[in-house]
Amino acid sequence: MTSETKSQRRSAILRLRELFGTAPHPYRPSTQIFLDLDVAHVAREMQLSERGAERGAADRPVSAATTYDDIEHMIVERAESHKQDAHSIYLEQLHLYDARLTALNFEERFAIIRQAAPEAVGDFAAEAGLGRDELYELRRRLAESEAEREDFRKRHRISRPARLSTPGKMLLKIGLLATLFVIEVAVNGGFLSKSNQGGILGGLSVAFVFAAFNIIVSFLCGLAPVRLMSRRNPLLKLVGLASLVAYLALAILLNLALAHLREIAPDVLVDVDREALRRLIAEPLTLQDMQSWLLFGIGLVFSIIAMADGLLFFDPYIGYAGLERRWNAASVRYRNAREDLIERLRDIRNDASDAMNEAERDLAVRRSEYDSLLVSRGRLSQRFIDHQAQIQRAANALLEIYREANRKARSTPAPAHFDRAYVLDRIAVEPTDRDPEERERLRRSIEEIQSLLEKQIEAIHAAFEAAVRSYREIDDLLPEAGHGKV
Repeated sequence: MTSETKSQRRSAILRLRELFGTAPHPYRPSTQIFLDLDVAHVAREMQLSERGAERGAADRPVSAATTYDDIEHMIVERAESHKQDAHSIYLEQLHLYDARLTALNFEERFAIIRQAAPEAVGDFAAEAGLGRDELYELRRRLAESEAEREDFRKRHRISRPARLSTPGKMLLKIGLLATLFVIEVAVNGGFLSKSNQGGILGGLSVAFVFAAFNIIVSFLCGLAPVRLMSRRNPLLKLVGLASLVAYLALAILLNLALAHLREIAPDVLVDVDREALRRLIAEPLTLQDMQSWLLFGIGLVFSIIAMADGLLFFDPYIGYAGLERRWNAASVRYRNAREDLIERLRDIRNDASDAMNEAERDLAVRRSEYDSLLVSRGRLSQRFIDHQAQIQRAANALLEIYREANRKARSTPAPAHFDRAYVLDRIAVEPTDRDPEERERLRRSIEEIQSLLEKQIEAIHAAFEAAVRSYREIDDLLPEAGHGKV
């Protein structure tokens, strides 16, 4: 392989390496907005050393030249072009900063806060007023129910609270009746099966009828007529006593009839029901078998238990439990409504306070962002000023590379302007603060709005306390007789 071939190969590899190591633009890598010109890159791209040497060897430009030659003009044009590109970037960035400053939109927020914050307090007061009207109506109904209850207690000389039957107690009492019924059917069926031609089935059928009548009638007697004994009215009390006597007579007769029915032999060729009725009328207490007396006693005890169950199913004093239940329901409705209204007002207060606090924080954040944008805007202008200085230095460096190569290759003195530095025609920057008083006006406006928000937060808290007090004052306007406040 010849040396010429090796030289060509090394040249090709060098070109590849230069290609791989060449930046895609004539600027030095940077994260800055304005990219500095890479003097070495531009010098290689424009072949300043080569052209300077070539033109110097020809003694061009002539020693008497007073203006830039073509190469110098190209360098100056490159610097001017870069300056114009940087100015375009500068104007674009200024536009972005101005757009961000405008987007902060303080005036619109000030207007909304000035209008919405007092309206929030007004809406809260209106909501409190509606709740007060609703609560007053419920309290009036409670007072009427209380007055009716107290009048009933006074007229009937009752000092005790009503005995109210809860669903659990009522189920328990109904379950007791069912248990009594099942036991009585089973016991009576066993006793009556020996004297019934149908055997156990016949005895159970008769026992079912007697037990149902005995339990149900006894329960109903205790539920209504016998309870009249507790009334203060003498006539009603007398009716209650008469009902008790009638009930006891009926219970005794019914269970005696069942006992006589048991003693009739199943093979007697007579009507069993008529024979039992005849014996009950002729000899009611004549029972020959001890088990018949036991059957009578069991039936009578179950009857009395059923009557007592009916007597205690509700409050013994008829009408009192209903009044107590209505008063309790009105009290519960009033208390629940008051708690719900207070909780609803508390939620509204918290929502309004949170919204106002958020608005205050938002203004503080936007004010910080505004200050930051103004500072950044000023820095941008300073960077553009500094960048124009760098462009001038880069242009002079490029001119010096060309001129130095030209001087070294010349046989005649270099033109006098080779010793003069290039002065870039600077572009004036925008003022760093569009209005010197704007920041101070904004600061005062933000402080005013924040003060307004703080006052409105205090106002809505005061309105909440006033609303709660007004709710409680309803109890003073319509107190419960003998019970104070709910």
